[in-house]
This record gives sequence, C-alpha cells and structure tokens, in this order.
Amino acid sequence: MASLLSVTANSLSFPSTPFKGNVKTLMPKPPSSLCVPLKVQQRNKPPQLTVLNQAASASASAIVGSGPVTNVRFRLNNLGPQPGSRKRGKRKGRGIAAGQGNSCGFGMRGQKSRSGPGVRKGFEGGQMPLYRRIPKLRGIAGGMHAGLPKYVPVNLKDIEAAGFLEGDEVSLETLKKKGLINPSGRERKLPLKVQDTIIVVLFVCFHIP
Repeated sequence: MASLLSVTANSLSFPSTPFKGNVKTLMPKPPSSLCVPLKVQQRNKPPQLTVLNQAASASASAIVGSGPVTNVRFRLNNLGPQPGSRKRGKRKGRGIAAGQGNSCGFGMRGQKSRSGPGVRKGFEGGQMPLYRRIPKLRGIAGGMHAGLPKYVPVNLKDIEAAGFLEGDEVSLETLKKKGLINPSGRERKLPLKVQDTIIVVLFVCFHIP
C-alpha cells in the first residue's frame, strides 16, 4: 500500500509555489481544444440589378414570383416610401402604455403645460431676450440695407418682345413706359442690369446713368 502511494505521489506534478492548493490543482488538465479555421469556397455570382419598390412589390412579386423584383422601371404608379421611413405620430393622452399619457410630455406645472397658445418664440419670461442682447451689424457690414437689391434687372427677351425699334434708347424711363419695370423711390437711383444670354438681332442704344 505504501509503495502504491509512493508511486502515485512521484507521478503527480506538485505546484512549485508555496501555496498548497487543493485536489483540483493536482489533477492533470485535459488538452485544450484547437480551433482550426475552415476554408469555405465562395462561388463568384454574377451581379444582378435589383430595384426595391415597396409599392410595386406586391403586384410585381405576384407576376414574377417569390424572388426579388429585378429590372423594374420606375413609374409614378409603383413609387413608394421605404419601410420605416414614415412613422405614425404618437397619440397623446391615451394612457400610460401609449408612451404619451398622463401629462402628455408637458410636465406637471408651468406656463407651457397649460392650455392655450403658450409662449411666443424668443420670449424669456420678461428678461432681455437673446436677440436684443447681442450686438447688431450696422453700416456697410449689415443693417437695414444689407438685403436690398443693388440693381434693377431686365431681360433681353422682354426687351425684344416690348417692340423696341433700331436706334431706340433703352433706359429706365423707356422701360417704364413699356411696362417692363416699375422703379419707384430708391430704385430710380439704381443701375440697370440686362440679364440673358440669347442672341438678339436688334441694335438699340442702352443708356446707363
């Protein structure tokens, strides 16, 4: 019995650390499984033209079959939104399970939770709002005259159709008489700009102040 114990004790590998361990550390560990990657041969499929139409999927699939709809020409009767692009809005005040029940997302108290028009845009409760606190661009950099037109436009097609003869003078006054422009106030001091790229076989004299 002692000889068997000595043989088994010599065959076992004890840990070299001072930690004694338990019976599990003395048991031999099974070999770890090896993961060998398997090569999967993929066949090169020819590219196919696939057109996805939600509106035409029901009618076209019934004709073609259960497979994907291919080579479908886009028309007004088969256009439709993609699935999930148009979502239905949540109904408020229809129970907690609906997601917008009870207070309907407006909170418990406050001016914005009451019925009525609420607060206008830019209002901050009486304090100086942001659009009045920040400085404004004045003078040539901006201001009131920044978005005003810089010239009076007129088209060559309109000049040709107005009935100008050869040698006639085209100015703000003559264009106003023909009814092509209606300069008034500030527009009388603006220059005249002719717009278009057509070839007009008509020789007129442009008077630009």
